[in-house]
Amino acid sequence: MLRILGLDPGLRHTGWGLIDKNGPRLSFFAAGVINPDEKQTLAERLAELHTELKKIIETYHPDEAAVEETFVNKNPTSTLKLGQARGVVILTPALFHIPVAEYTPNQIKKMIVGAGHADKNQVDMMVRTLLKTVPENIPPDASDALAIALCHAFMRPGTFLERSN
Repeated sequence: MLRILGLDPGLRHTGWGLIDKNGPRLSFFAAGVINPDEKQTLAERLAELHTELKKIIETYHPDEAAVEETFVNKNPTSTLKLGQARGVVILTPALFHIPVAEYTPNQIKKMIVGAGHADKNQVDMMVRTLLKTVPENIPPDASDALAIALCHAFMRPGTFLERSN
């Protein structure tokens, strides 16, 4: 079995989602969101992000990780801060010797929905369709992280979804 950690980086909300790949079959395992305290300094928020990701990795022991690549915002300051959060999100699994793959938002959407310009609702619907046991109350950032993990799983040869009869 292979456990894949999907990560949707953000300074305010970082989504994480774990799926299991057992042979060619994929299943939901866990998901959530890290919400660093916005009253903290940038350095403190990045440290909190690292600490929380470290706890997730130590608790669930993923074998591989996948991270969404940063897109450029209109606001360069926001883009730089997102890049710093993304650096922490890439670094933390790497410190545990977990391979980290990166995918663009369009790659993820195309792999999950079939269209590179799908909206968040379409991605969420397909995540729930593909992973039938995803809880109803899962936050959007966690759903996005599951989509990233699914994209990574689909990029691996011999993966298909278990269909219920």
